[in-house]
Amino acid sequence: MKFDLSVISGYGPALARGFGGTIWLCLAGALMAGILGIMLTVGQRRGGPLLSKLIRAYTALTLGLPLLVLLYVMFFVLPEFGVLLPAPLVGTLTLAIYYGPYVAEVILAAIAAVPAGTVEAGVAIGMSPFSIARRIIAPQALPLLLPTLTGLMIGLLKDSALLSVISVHEFMFAAKEVVSETYAPLEVYFVVALVYWAATSVIHFSTRHWERRLGRAHGVALPR
Repeated sequence: MKFDLSVISGYGPALARGFGGTIWLCLAGALMAGILGIMLTVGQRRGGPLLSKLIRAYTALTLGLPLLVLLYVMFFVLPEFGVLLPAPLVGTLTLAIYYGPYVAEVILAAIAAVPAGTVEAGVAIGMSPFSIARRIIAPQALPLLLPTLTGLMIGLLKDSALLSVISVHEFMFAAKEVVSETYAPLEVYFVVALVYWAATSVIHFSTRHWERRLGRAHGVALPR
């Protein structure tokens, strides 16, 4: 089989538009997952026993499901109950619903890793709960959060390729269209793999920079 990238040379704009769609979907999904994760964290820590149990049940259910199953439920099952949403919104919500509990678990683990003595010292000098969270917990927890959150961001980017199965116009959907026109799957998916690798590498190395800066600034020992 001959490998010739020239057969897809005229399809660069179409692939670029698809990748642009992927970036927007991932940014929106990551933002919504982050907000949901914070809400779940607050609910578990401050919401009382009943809310905490409901959140844990939701978390266990979500973490036990493949993303593709959740995507099918959102896209094919909800319309049976009269909930009709555009495919891009379904994809974004699915990413947020799936990754929100992961974000919450990461936040809870980072908070638990903050030395209890520093929090007790804040209470002893009369700091408010908000001030303790902002000035004691957050600076120590954030450097611990970043490595795992980076992995979640990379996972979300890669999982966004599954949205093509519900015809969301993202990178993989654009790639499939190019393949159907060029009959050159080797060349097209080689480019797709290269772009995904480059994007995940950018996320990894850029966040590593901030991990080191935050770790040095707040004296937090980061995992190697």
